[in-house]
Amino acid sequence: MMRRNSSLGSVGFSARGGRSRRRHGGSSKLPYLILIGILIVLLGIAAFLWVRRSPAAHVSSVPATTETDSENGVISLDNASAPADDSLEGVIAQAKLLADGYDYDGAINLLSSSTYASDESVTAAIDEYNATKETLVRADPRKVTHVFFHTLIMDTSKAFDGDSREKGYNQVMTTKDEFMKILQSMYERGFVLVRLHDVAYEVTAEDGSRHFQEGDIMLPEGKKPFVMSQDDVCYYEYMDGDGFASRMIIGEDGKPTNEMKMDDGSVSVGSYDLVPLLDDFIKEHPDFSYRGAKACIAFTGYNGILGYRTDSAYNTDEYKAEHPDFNFEEERANAAKVVQCLRDDGFEIASHSWGHRNMGTIPMDKFREDTDKWANEVETLTGPCDIILFPFGSDIGDWHPYDTSSERFQYLYNKGFRYFCNVDSSQYFVQIGDDYMRQGRRNLDGYRMYYDLPESGVGGDHLSDLFDVNEVFDRSRPTPVPKMTE
Repeated sequence: MMRRNSSLGSVGFSARGGRSRRRHGGSSKLPYLILIGILIVLLGIAAFLWVRRSPAAHVSSVPATTETDSENGVISLDNASAPADDSLEGVIAQAKLLADGYDYDGAINLLSSSTYASDESVTAAIDEYNATKETLVRADPRKVTHVFFHTLIMDTSKAFDGDSREKGYNQVMTTKDEFMKILQSMYERGFVLVRLHDVAYEVTAEDGSRHFQEGDIMLPEGKKPFVMSQDDVCYYEYMDGDGFASRMIIGEDGKPTNEMKMDDGSVSVGSYDLVPLLDDFIKEHPDFSYRGAKACIAFTGYNGILGYRTDSAYNTDEYKAEHPDFNFEEERANAAKVVQCLRDDGFEIASHSWGHRNMGTIPMDKFREDTDKWANEVETLTGPCDIILFPFGSDIGDWHPYDTSSERFQYLYNKGFRYFCNVDSSQYFVQIGDDYMRQGRRNLDGYRMYYDLPESGVGGDHLSDLFDVNEVFDRSRPTPVPKMTE
């Protein structure tokens, strides 16, 4: 049976009851007073036990909130929050977690402002973090690679079952097994996950004008920053029954997780896609994430987002008649809560266009229509969004710096977009203009991996800096993987 997520609201049940009349006699009320006294004592004991077991007593020592550091553009854990465990050991553990995520200033501030600042173990930790800070190296923002995925295949037997959708899944999707091996390999090779907003960000000059500035990503020698994104996190209707998660929810721990429909009709809750799997990995390897950075999650809108049918096309009498339990307002409200949960957890949010359109080639009237639909149907759920990850690897310009006077750039810019990402198999493609940042993304999918294998007869070399494709490629895939032109 499905575990209902209390964060998304719960269904209240009330017993149908009537009123009964009771004729009161003149017997003594003493037994009733004794009974009431016993009930009061029992309620007091129950209240005490409830407080003892309350989740508030087990709050994580890691603050959930984040803040933007206006001096360097990075987003770091909110160190102003007092740790839940304010013992000496708790404060030191909290500081270590910050330092593991390369926030040495945050760790030092936490220790030096604590009541244990003069303790030998605290001063030793402060000295260690100050010494480590001196060894950090600024990463070149123009040498930050960007990898991306689509919804992860959880059950290959369903995705690769010979139906009409198998080809597309085989080409552009990644299996869970491949994803986990990629994470492990990149971690072992010294890659560290950063946000797009860490690479470059907007600043306001004294005259009120705004322009982009390179970020100062400070890492130990040998560490390499990278950005990760995931497209189409909508759990489209056509994917139902094909071995994917069905939607994203807020888990009992307050973190984003997934629901997945099982063969017996039940719904299981767990790490069934990139978001919770990445969270799990970073929990085990906190030094894989720079100051709490996670991936950038991109939505279209035509089928709703995150598995919720939030588009106005579903708000019709016909659809509601076919789905009597459907509540459009609740779908949108629940989706918005999950998006905020993603943001609070360190994920960035992006547009993937509303209708998954080629934004570089569609007519300008369709370009405006699609952009407006995304603003009206999706951004009303996500809040302001300044990142667009173009579908189909398209772009609104060639490899030269953008012509910022072009109609397409101006339309997106005026809608609030500042980060523009295409698809590019190069190791690095980063442009930082005066009023935008642009980055190429590398697809880590069945197509790219297969044609880097020697057995493909092509034997390309697009991925060797990240992982050994021979060790990562999932042999449950049908081969040869069809070429994108087939």
